[in-house]
Amino acid sequence: MQMGNEEFSALLRAVVARQIGAPGAIHNLERLTGGANKTTWSFDAEIGARREEFILQLSSAGATPAPTPLADIAPHITADEDAKLMIAARAIGVPAPHVRVILDPGDGLGPGYITDRVAGETLAPKILREERFAAGRAKMTAQCGEILAAIHRVDLKAVPFLHYMNASEMVATQYKIADFTGFMHPALELGLKWAAEHAPRTPRKTVVHGDFRTGNFIVGENDGIRLVLDWEVAQAGDPMQDLGWLCVKTWRFGGRGPVGGFGKREDLFAAYEKAGGVSVNPDEVRFWEAFGSVKWAIGCLRLGTRGVEENGIERCAIGRRIEEPLWDFMSLIDGRDE
Repeated sequence: MQMGNEEFSALLRAVVARQIGAPGAIHNLERLTGGANKTTWSFDAEIGARREEFILQLSSAGATPAPTPLADIAPHITADEDAKLMIAARAIGVPAPHVRVILDPGDGLGPGYITDRVAGETLAPKILREERFAAGRAKMTAQCGEILAAIHRVDLKAVPFLHYMNASEMVATQYKIADFTGFMHPALELGLKWAAEHAPRTPRKTVVHGDFRTGNFIVGENDGIRLVLDWEVAQAGDPMQDLGWLCVKTWRFGGRGPVGGFGKREDLFAAYEKAGGVSVNPDEVRFWEAFGSVKWAIGCLRLGTRGVEENGIERCAIGRRIEEPLWDFMSLIDGRDE
């Protein structure tokens, strides 16, 4: 945002005072991230006689790139839609962020929203390896099943802005993205061909989080998952997609459990069905897990290309990892993943 810290803080204070409570004085304002799609800030504010903790998320200035042939084939939801989805999910018991304010143009801060801040850990290596999270880890597989079952019960009529794609359409989209980059090799071709041939034909349609995985949870040492983050790629589609994405090997961060590095697939499926989720078809979950690795390989390719264009070392480094998810894909379809 092209404005000084004092102006930014003053605008934020005005929003808080008007929408949450006066006087709204801002303290400890800290920028946490500045990603391609969102910029995240942490701050405290005076609400009446108490001080409360908040998160501000704004659409990044670079979130709307120059138009390309890919602009409409895999759309992200907007900031206000993101907030409305979290409100709908939280209303039926999903541990989504508690949205306090959806910003409007008159606020002067750009598209975004303010949520309550929840304490906990998001870094996967710490969650998966440190002993202090042992009790929380033990609960996370069942929690994932329960949370996903709830997400998949969100009324699609309450979130009509979600874009729908079935499995075949999603595979076709990834073909277009790969073709647009102009970079292909045999393993990627094999992955896309396999996905096209094995795409489930089931017509199931629910809300799908789209990025439900380790790294997008706020976790407590003893109570496990406190909050589910990063809803901006949500869509309407096959609910098995979320279960498969959670099991993609990349998101295990070196942990041994197939579910997010911490659990077993059969325990996830049982918890999901017990919590009222639709019947789990393990073969369909396996498809989404395998296709998820191919999809992430293409994601690495896109990020690496952007890294070259932007002279960004971090994104270039991600681009170099394309081989890892492709190896994970081949191991899974060859029966060498447990």
